[in-house]
Order: sequence, then structure tokens, then C-alpha cells
Amino acid sequence: MQYLKQLTRFFSPRPARSEEMQRAQSLIKAIDDGGVPLNPGKVNDIARQLGLEVSSKAPMDQTIQRIREALARM
Repeated sequence: MQYLKQLTRFFSPRPARSEEMQRAQSLIKAIDDGGVPLNPGKVNDIARQLGLEVSSKAPMDQTIQRIREALARM
């Protein structure tokens, strides 16, 4: 019975991405395409929505790297 539940869960459609993940992925894509985020507050907000603790004094490039790492884990 347990095996059947695991198989069902494995082959079930995955839930849609959360809005926070979509925002983070859009940010990273824009940066990879050559864009530069102009508002550090938005970058910090995206990081916080992903569950990261971010200091308002943290360098933006460090926060972006942490967002990349968080997305890779998800």
C-alpha cells in the first residue's frame, strides 16, 4: 500500500510554481540576459519571500547569489 502511494505521488503532476519562485526566476533570467536590478529593496524582498534572511546592508550581488542557490535547491 505504501509503495502504491509513493508511485502515485511520483507520477502525479507537480504543483504550479509559486509566485515567489516565479519572481525569483524572472529576476535571475533578467540578470543573465544582461539586466542589472536597480532596486535593491525588490531583490531583498524576493529573497525574503523565498525564506532567506537578508540584511538591508548585504551587497546586492551576494543576495542574488543566495537567490540562485535557493532556486537550485528547490
